[in-house]
Amino acid sequence: MTAREGAQRLGVSPRTIQRLVAEPRADFEARAQERRQRAVELREQGLKYREIAEEMGCSVGTVGTLLHHARKSGTSDQRQASA
Repeated sequence: MTAREGAQRLGVSPRTIQRLVAEPRADFEARAQERRQRAVELREQGLKYREIAEEMGCSVGTVGTLLHHARKSGTSDQRQASA
């Protein structure tokens, strides 16, 4: 069922339905951070993007994006500084 269909059934706006079923932002951010850290860990072990993608069950493009965001946010730098 889509948000629009649920909204029509309940007599509310689609946005109301989306807000009710949405994952809390803090939970989403924590999950995203864990995925970025996992990708960085695998890359530091010498795995290629394709191998990381297979290990994490995602596309090679997603691995590139995860690693890019990790570098951009300093996740990979923080790991190296703490090592």
